[in-house]
Amino acid sequence: MRGSAGAPMDKQINRREIPASLRTIAMPADTNPNGDIFGGWILSQMDLAGGTHAFYVAQGRVATVAVTAMKFYKPVNVGDEVSCYCATHKIGTTSVTVSVETWVRRRRFAVEEQVTDGLFTFVAISPDGKPRSILEPAVDFDTSGIAP
Repeated sequence: MRGSAGAPMDKQINRREIPASLRTIAMPADTNPNGDIFGGWILSQMDLAGGTHAFYVAQGRVATVAVTAMKFYKPVNVGDEVSCYCATHKIGTTSVTVSVETWVRRRRFAVEEQVTDGLFTFVAISPDGKPRSILEPAVDFDTSGIAP
């Protein structure tokens, strides 16, 4: 392990400095029987966002190996604009752990609210699908808090 930037619940991601890793609209096809957006759909959006982030940090292909510390705070409604923000939590020898926060902008009132957060771990993999070392992680604004 090269270092840690804190757990997702310890410190919020600064959404003013870090652009959204993923942005989409919650649609009627994504609802559960109660009419709320299905939690599994939200989880998949977070996994896509975290995987994209980890790909750039690891400078190549990654695969999800764990989702931990997942919390749902509020429901997501049809028509909400869903945005996932990511920050590097930890870089290991072969893995990248990414803190992901999901926020919505409510369609009717343009109110922004955090709805979920979680910790996603990805393993860097070689073209043949085996774990590979992260020799030189990408250096940019979202890994600057990680100790070498």
